[in-house]
Amino acid sequence: MGQAPHVVEDCMGFLQLYSDGSVYRSSDLPIHIPLVPNDLVLYKDFTYDVENNLLLRVYKPLTVTGNLPVVYYIHGGGFCFGSREWPACQNCCTRLASGLGAVVVSPDYRLAPEHRLPDAIDDVYESLVWMRDLAGAEDRCRDAAEWLDGCGVDFGSVFVLGDSSGGNIAHHLAVRMGNKLREVGPVRIRGYVLLGPFFGGVVRTKSEEGPPEAMLNLDILDSFWRLSLPPGETRDHPLANPFGLASLEFESLSLGPFLVIAAGNELLKDRAEEYVWRMKEMGKDVEYVVYEGKEHGFFTNEPYSEIGDRVVQAVEKFLRTTLESAK
Repeated sequence: MGQAPHVVEDCMGFLQLYSDGSVYRSSDLPIHIPLVPNDLVLYKDFTYDVENNLLLRVYKPLTVTGNLPVVYYIHGGGFCFGSREWPACQNCCTRLASGLGAVVVSPDYRLAPEHRLPDAIDDVYESLVWMRDLAGAEDRCRDAAEWLDGCGVDFGSVFVLGDSSGGNIAHHLAVRMGNKLREVGPVRIRGYVLLGPFFGGVVRTKSEEGPPEAMLNLDILDSFWRLSLPPGETRDHPLANPFGLASLEFESLSLGPFLVIAAGNELLKDRAEEYVWRMKEMGKDVEYVVYEGKEHGFFTNEPYSEIGDRVVQAVEKFLRTTLESAK
């Protein structure tokens, strides 16, 4: 008899990859965060990819109407965890919707290792195509269009906010879109917010070699990459390291402005700083904000807090100045 399947990768006990390719996922959440009620926001789910049974959640604020920008919230989770239904994701989206006076869209995407990169990027791009159809009142988006009727959604003022691995996805969306923004017209992406973006590389940074965080360490980060990258690839793969030797050339592309937010005590801080200065070297419009004393995921875990208010204010300022400069 052959050898029974055995665990070849164990990520925090919540996700296990077996030698035969099968995957075990725990029904418990890796992080337990209570749901915060917000009566100022309504939300509803819609299917954007029938073939892969992928849904997105749309949030609309009740206190403002007319010329509402759209904020895309791409959840984190190392490409292996996360869902629009998780309380942490829900809390972030309601906080952004009410705090920014914006329609917030939170798409699910296929997770690794069952679906390795670039599937997650492809999925989020497809959700932008769905929004293009929504803006064009296509039949497949009729329910969403009727639900949003009266809000006054400005599809020409879309911002992509990616959290952790979602920040990685946001970068690759920007590169994929490049100078081809008309591909999702009349939707116009005006800027990108990268919140603790999850980038990697074979050579360790100083912050990666520093002390572990309360909920994150280097072993977990490495496990995420092994589970999400194409089999056999290293952390210098272009989807992990945007500045590796094999990475795509995007210096000539018009990517739009970026706001990069990092925590002072997070393992990924140096990756965020490298991203900012390398982008600036290319002449890109990048703003960088660091919240000292905080760890990775601080906004995700506490959007309804004093520090959460400061993040929302920074994002609101970025949205406002970006739209004003575009006039």
